[in-house]
Amino acid sequence: MQRLDGLLQAIPVSRLCVALSGGPDSVALLAALAMARHGRASSARLPLRALHVNHRLQPQADRWARECRKLGRAVGVPVSVREVEVTAGRGRSLEAAAREARRGAFVAALRPGEALLTAHHLDDQLETVLLMLLRGSGVHGLAAMPPAQPFGKGWLLRPLLEEPRSALAAFVARRGLASVIDASNADERFDRNYLRHQVTPLLETRWPGAARAVARSARLLGEARGLLDELAQADLARIDPARIDPAQTDPARPAEASARRSLGLPGLASLTAARQRNALRAWLRGQGALLPDEVHLERIRVELPAARRDAQPFVRWQGGEVRRFRARLYFFPPLAASRSDARCTVPGEWRWTRGRPYELGPGRGALRLLVDPQGSIARDTLPPRLWVRARVPGATVTLHPGGPTHAVKELLRVRGILPWERDRLPVVCDGAQIVSVGGLFVTAPYQATGPGRGGRLRLEWVDPPEFRVEENAAIC
Repeated sequence: MQRLDGLLQAIPVSRLCVALSGGPDSVALLAALAMARHGRASSARLPLRALHVNHRLQPQADRWARECRKLGRAVGVPVSVREVEVTAGRGRSLEAAAREARRGAFVAALRPGEALLTAHHLDDQLETVLLMLLRGSGVHGLAAMPPAQPFGKGWLLRPLLEEPRSALAAFVARRGLASVIDASNADERFDRNYLRHQVTPLLETRWPGAARAVARSARLLGEARGLLDELAQADLARIDPARIDPAQTDPARPAEASARRSLGLPGLASLTAARQRNALRAWLRGQGALLPDEVHLERIRVELPAARRDAQPFVRWQGGEVRRFRARLYFFPPLAASRSDARCTVPGEWRWTRGRPYELGPGRGALRLLVDPQGSIARDTLPPRLWVRARVPGATVTLHPGGPTHAVKELLRVRGILPWERDRLPVVCDGAQIVSVGGLFVTAPYQATGPGRGGRLRLEWVDPPEFRVEENAAIC
């Protein structure tokens, strides 16, 4: 476990969790860690557990889960099992869907500061590089699997990347450890299996050191990837200076400009074309996006800035959508992009006096009314039953007693509300009268002008989506 101890020296990890499939590789990893519990290695002092994900895709799936639990009892490591639903959708294979479901299960199960250990090895790295090469990947793809990377609330570590598959199989055989055999690993319809059974044996016959040589190239490309990432973060920081909130930065992880939800076009235009592409890729990775291919990336880089000023252009691909508004780019993940033209606020009755927030729907947050001496709503003007709905086109409001009437559409435009969000803002109503739109303003009949008999309230939108041009602007 020297490799693991080396990784732990640079990463603040408090617990270890093995991704246990039940196959020989992960069995070898778990057994080796269990054997090292009584040694002096730094990894031996950390709490250890294992997690098995049951995809329920094969008849033997439940038996595999039982075998994993049995192994855990034999080596003295607690093993938990999580079941997931795997559904292949349009344009997504069953293999990809299973991989996504498995990743989601691991992310959900990982505790803060915990490291997920996977049994990826030298031969896996060779297969990954070949797959990336055949897909026309750039430096990030060809650098393949890094030994350590942030993951969920913790980290993902691959301590066996320098060990060949044969060494792990021999370790399992010498100790008489039971492991499961997944028949799907022999199905050569899958690209990785075809490479494993048909291509890499030929490469190793002609070039016996192929796996180690390719792994060495991946490490060198990993260094190049790191330099490109540093350049991208520096460029993104110059594009939008001082847009990271230090209070939200994990001290164990450097603040990344790529995590910003939007990107300024004037600063992007100041870079060369190659640095623009590099910055865009880093920004999209920071949003957790599946990166677009060259064609879609170039459309984002060229078409969106060039569209006429009053247009609302967008580029959509399998991994999401990028829109432009007021010289900024905004990213939407696939689900949000597919709903971007829909009114996503869940309408309904809100009995706010019960003290419960009003849930607006997936990704939309919730509304709540709080007692606040500085609040802008007079409590005694509100009935115990309010209604929440999406904005009604053509609605008008008065913001000051005796003042002029304003079109809600114009108020939202002046306040810099993103065009695609204007029909999705939650509207709080007293019957047919509007009380507030998205917490942005309170209409005249409900405004607090003094202490009032019932006191003051503040309408708060909790965990809202990004809906206005200035990302950190407070709700009025």
